[in-house]
Amino acid sequence: MIRKTLVPAVLLLLLTSSAPAGLLDNIQKGFDMLSTSSDATQKAARSITDEEEYFLGRAVAARILETYPLLKDPKLTEYVNSIGALLALHSEKPYTYGGYHFAVLDTDEMNAFACPGGTIFITQGMLKAVTNEDELAAVLAHEIAHVNHRDGIASIKKSRWTEAVTIIGSRAAQNYGPQELSHLTGIFEGSIDDIVKTLVVKGYGKSMEYGADKTAVAYLVSAGYEPGALKDFLDRMVTRGTASEGGILKTHPGTTDRIDNLRAEIPKETVNPSLVSKRTNRFTAAGN
Repeated sequence: MIRKTLVPAVLLLLLTSSAPAGLLDNIQKGFDMLSTSSDATQKAARSITDEEEYFLGRAVAARILETYPLLKDPKLTEYVNSIGALLALHSEKPYTYGGYHFAVLDTDEMNAFACPGGTIFITQGMLKAVTNEDELAAVLAHEIAHVNHRDGIASIKKSRWTEAVTIIGSRAAQNYGPQELSHLTGIFEGSIDDIVKTLVVKGYGKSMEYGADKTAVAYLVSAGYEPGALKDFLDRMVTRGTASEGGILKTHPGTTDRIDNLRAEIPKETVNPSLVSKRTNRFTAAGN
């Protein structure tokens, strides 16, 4: 059951075009339920909770969907979710606060986005770029790794989050009116902007990409996929001259550097040929 805390209420406000009747009252009730016994400074030092991460991720997903529409293909969406769910179960965090959700965006842009909390988008363009299920699994595994490493959350400016939790932890917050709540809402909207800029514009930094690549290989091995699938995909992108496009390819370490780094992470394991055949058939049947 979702608790009625301030953060979910504020983020729900961000997801709507106008505040429904009584919403500010609900936010005020959220303030009333906050613990006032802890020191505000200690609260300011805490990390974002799983619940807060989930609602931030929902808001980030909503922002992305303002630019990229969802592809209306239930069969393909179910197929992508089946692969993503399997990989998530073989990750260090099989379940998130709101669960993992995978969806296809209706655009030829080659991209993928990992929203905090477990919502992961992959574009139709990216689906056309992978040549088999193992490569698709590699792309999804990379994005799941970003979720589990909380790389999107790490892009929020520290000063912004510190200000937010200091306000939340103060006794004075219980008496806030619409103007003060608007200020706090602005802080959270700024946090969402920080994450979206990282996902869509800037890309992740070197250490985050190397870390997600390494972890993706571990997920692939655990789930029975070809451990070299991510390297194969990146190799082909370099050959095609598309190694600097968005999402998984828009990184600060060059794609060739990532490939070199991946070589040391790929175990020499043999994948069952019959499983490869079944996956190929599934991939083709899904319309790829």
